[in-house]
Amino acid sequence: MTYEIIRSRRRTVALEVTADGRVLVRAPMAMPEGEIQRFVDSHTAWLEKARDKVVARRAAHPPLTPQETEVLRRRAAAILPDKVAHYAAMMGVTPTSVKITAARTRFGSCSGKNGLCFSLYLMQYPEEAIDYVVVHELAHIRRHDHSAAFYAEVAKVMPDYKERRKLLKM
Repeated sequence: MTYEIIRSRRRTVALEVTADGRVLVRAPMAMPEGEIQRFVDSHTAWLEKARDKVVARRAAHPPLTPQETEVLRRRAAAILPDKVAHYAAMMGVTPTSVKITAARTRFGSCSGKNGLCFSLYLMQYPEEAIDYVVVHELAHIRRHDHSAAFYAEVAKVMPDYKERRKLLKM
């Protein structure tokens, strides 16, 4: 398996499969090449599975043109504020703002001041998944963590949240 080594002042070795399917090995400066190769060889099954996931995800969500991105942005701006208002009323919380971003690594976030951000890429997923992300971020207004109490807040409104969350993994 081919891989790229990135050496730094770290103490441990780590593997990463990038969004474009490359394998990166992050290793300490003094770690011998042979030791790195043994580490990679011992994780071949994990690397192949991770690379397969990346390939499947890219097939399901190919890169968008600027026009397609703008369509998603408009759709998000039209849909998400109403969903936020609906679920916020159900949950008895009030976000300070709702913004649409082009974040690629997370579908939503809640700031310390209870401002919500949602990625326009969320619009590529089923309605059930979109609703889950809205409820998830609203629950952060009550609990700024991912504790059992946080998920209990989510479950009050959306008892099937685990199934909905799985839709985001496709």
